Amino acid sequence: MFPADASAPRTRRDRCPGALRPWTAEDGLLVRLRLIGGRLPARSLTALAALAEEYGSGRVHVTGRANLQVRALPGRDGRLDPGVLGALEATGLLPSPSHELVRNVMASPLTGLSGGHADLRPVAAALDTALCSAPHRAALPGRFLFVLDDGRGDLVDRACDLGLTALDGSTAQLRVGDRHGPTVRLDGAADALVRLADLFLERRGDGPTAPWHVTELPSALCAPQPPDPRLPAPAPPLPYGSLPGGARHVPVPEEGLDRAAADALAAGGGDLVVTPWRGIVVPGEVR
Repeated sequence: MFPADASAPRTRRDRCPGALRPWTAEDGLLVRLRLIGGRLPARSLTALAALAEEYGSGRVHVTGRANLQVRALPGRDGRLDPGVLGALEATGLLPSPSHELVRNVMASPLTGLSGGHADLRPVAAALDTALCSAPHRAALPGRFLFVLDDGRGDLVDRACDLGLTALDGSTAQLRVGDRHGPTVRLDGAADALVRLADLFLERRGDGPTAPWHVTELPSALCAPQPPDPRLPAPAPPLPYGSLPGGARHVPVPEEGLDRAAADALAAGGGDLVVTPWRGIVVPGEVR
């Protein structure tokens, strides 16, 4: 069994923040930007840090879900000023305004770079495409989370709504709430996950008391399966510092990254990876 995401009975709709639905705080508007599997183009981090310096608190924050936040942005009535929204769109971090709140896909940060049983970047990308291509999936709650572990065990015990753990280079066992699901081929895993997400949407209903999570449904989405013996044991978080192949896992301080720090991390270009342990992987000659 996985740890459940316990919560009190729902009495309000989900208000998880995004860019088009910022959170109103004492210092201004807070926006959250979803990253699929933590992937962050270096140029996007540079642009976001410049935006934060010009319009907001001057800092880019990372979250425990491997996403980004910027706070103290200007706006009225819970909406960003048009100029700020335009600058945010120009970072490339808002590819689907209609589905921005449901692009919650976490993956093993080093998948496809080093270790693990399989490269889950194509699975994460296919899942994102499937979520964003169907209008009805925009109704998923902003806290609904997909977690993909590539078989190294770093996310195998991370609470999720739906997810998978790679068993080898071509198969994975699904996770459905706090239970194990069926074994599927990796090339069909994204489709299997969105089918379960659609079933969740059918069963959750609507209104302020509708469930946010799979574990809150009155019955299981599918018949629980026994854990596959090939499932990995939970692994410790990715350590900070040097990694194989010259990569680095750099911690992000609680106060966030200022523009100089963000520019330094992005100096090598390419893709960075934001991790669920509030850090950023700066790739080197990783294979």
